[in-house]
Parts: sequence; structure tokens; C-alpha cells
Amino acid sequence: MTDVRAGTRLATRCVAVAAMVLLAACVSAPVQEMSDARQAIQAAEEAGAAAHAPEMLSDARRLLTSAERKLQREAYASARQDAREARRRAAEALEATRSGGD
Repeated sequence: MTDVRAGTRLATRCVAVAAMVLLAACVSAPVQEMSDARQAIQAAEEAGAAAHAPEMLSDARRLLTSAERKLQREAYASARQDAREARRRAAEALEATRSGGD
């Protein structure tokens, strides 16, 4: 019976540690996502997206600005979401530019 209790305690501790790790990942500042978004926007700008995909590029910039504001308020999950969406929109602008426009 002692082995069962020890195993149960170990399993409970493992689950608790895993939950804390996941929570910490969600709560930490989205540094990588912000960097990815900035780099994607820069690449789109350098490729000429301002002329060929201005709405997509504008969306990406707006989302990055929103992410930066949320980051300042420590709303990390929402900032992460906006940064990822900014990167996606910048990538779309870059692709549209390379393929000849919207």
C-alpha cells in the first residue's frame, strides 16, 4: 500500500510541475513572437509591400503596435496572440508582394 501512495504522490507532483511549466510559458513575455513579427514586417517592407500589399502591411503594423501596448500592460497572452497575427499578416504581405500584389 505504501508503494501505491508513493506512486500516487509522485504522479501528483509530476502533474503539478507540468502544469506550472505550462503556466509559466503562457505568462512569460512573448519576446520571441515580438521579434518574429518585427522581422517579418521588416522583410515585407524591404520587398515593397507598402506598394503591393499596403492593407496587409498596415494590418501587421497595427497588430504589432497593439502587441507592444499589451506587453507594456503585462497582458502577455494577448500580446503573444497579436504578435503572432502580426507575423502572419506580414508574411502574407510579403507573399502577395512576391506574387505581384493582392
